[in-house]
Amino acid sequence: MSGKVTEVEQHGIAPIPPAEQTSRPRDLFRLAFGGANTFATIILGTLPIAYGLSFWAALAATVVGVVLGALVLSPMALFGPVTRTNNAVSSGAHFGVVGRCVGSFLSLLTAITFFAISVWVSGDAVTGAAQRLFGIDGGSVLRAAAYGVIAIAVLVVCIYGYRFMLLVNRVAVTLGTLIMLVGIFAYGGSFDPSFAGSGTFALGTFWPTWILAVLTVMANPISFGAFLGDWSRYIPATHSRRSLLAAPFLAQLATLLPFGFGIATATLVADPADYVTGLTAISPLWYAIPLIVVALIGGLSTGTTALYGTGLDFSSIFPRLSRVRATLLIGTLSVLFIFVGNFVLDMVSSINAFATLIVLCTSPWMVIMMIGYVHRRGYYDPADLQVFNEGRTGGRYWFHRGVNWRAMAAWIPATGLGLLCANTPMITGPLAGVAGGVDISLAVTLCTAAAAYPVLVKVFPEPREVFGPSPAVAAEAVVAEA
Repeated sequence: MSGKVTEVEQHGIAPIPPAEQTSRPRDLFRLAFGGANTFATIILGTLPIAYGLSFWAALAATVVGVVLGALVLSPMALFGPVTRTNNAVSSGAHFGVVGRCVGSFLSLLTAITFFAISVWVSGDAVTGAAQRLFGIDGGSVLRAAAYGVIAIAVLVVCIYGYRFMLLVNRVAVTLGTLIMLVGIFAYGGSFDPSFAGSGTFALGTFWPTWILAVLTVMANPISFGAFLGDWSRYIPATHSRRSLLAAPFLAQLATLLPFGFGIATATLVADPADYVTGLTAISPLWYAIPLIVVALIGGLSTGTTALYGTGLDFSSIFPRLSRVRATLLIGTLSVLFIFVGNFVLDMVSSINAFATLIVLCTSPWMVIMMIGYVHRRGYYDPADLQVFNEGRTGGRYWFHRGVNWRAMAAWIPATGLGLLCANTPMITGPLAGVAGGVDISLAVTLCTAAAAYPVLVKVFPEPREVFGPSPAVAAEAVVAEA
């Protein structure tokens, strides 16, 4: 692939040629941070305040959620450099080349959710700023136009592909960070860190609500789990594992900036549940223009991060669709979802529900992948991972009709038990009260997956060939060439 950012990327989910693995871990950091340094993350940061928490309680929940989520996320950067494909396809080594469709489903769920949030929030911010600057009250027409412009811009960036997306994210990281820092001067005089909260907790009492805030924040780093391979596949396997682990971890720690911006400014608006409108109403007029810039850049950054991965993965399920065509198809469907969700349904009440689903469905999948990586000693065969995508059968990862039932038998109960124990405003499982109202769903789903999968592969050993041609080769993680 040419290094020119204006050339349309043609790579789908086939292994990236080693000669084109020219990125570095710092590029992975930039993409991961750029994709999260946006209004979508700011909105997630406002939710602990909307749940009724004080500023300091909301900040503590956010720090815990970001750190825990980053620890779970970081190992997902290890697969791309050796498999040279995305994480959904890489998961075929553990779930089977057909069973890896679980990862594709998770990618689709996460991508559409965050693409919708980014375009929706960015559009509302642009609309609110336009009203402040020019006194234009275009109502639904203006909002629809803003959604359309941002969505089309995201589609264009995604179609051009990885290199162009990397350029956009470079700009997003720099300008987005500077503009949020300028917000200190815009809102600093009004901010009061002693903000005590609304006094009414979303789940009735403090601790259940605080745990809810932690889970909501964790959705942000966890949501990147299925996508890290989209970018890390361009990094050569010669880079150290430590640098690959550090890049996404540090990127998520850096998101404490947009999270903190959301927490602090949510204490200033009259109704945190209507944050975007409230923020534009209290913003000094001179800050309205930078706010538009944050909204536009943020929408492009998060939207491209989500939609690029969706198009890439969709093309792997339906090989007759190229990455570009798959991106156009999913992008069009996502735009329709945004318009229906905003003008027909209530999108605000759906954010928490989708965040819960992302965390409880994706985190056990990630745990199984991590354990599998250690169990296989980092060995993967890129050619055999492509069996399903190429319409073939057989290979190291065929297992039973393309499905590794051991991984499935760990993921399904882990996800199911987590949902049964969930205690959120929109998703309440029948076992939600087992811990006195405190949501233990994440602990249950992680522990179930972490316990079940190792036991299953111990009692029912996997085929010898998945470990590579020899223990020595596997231990050195030498990738078999096609």
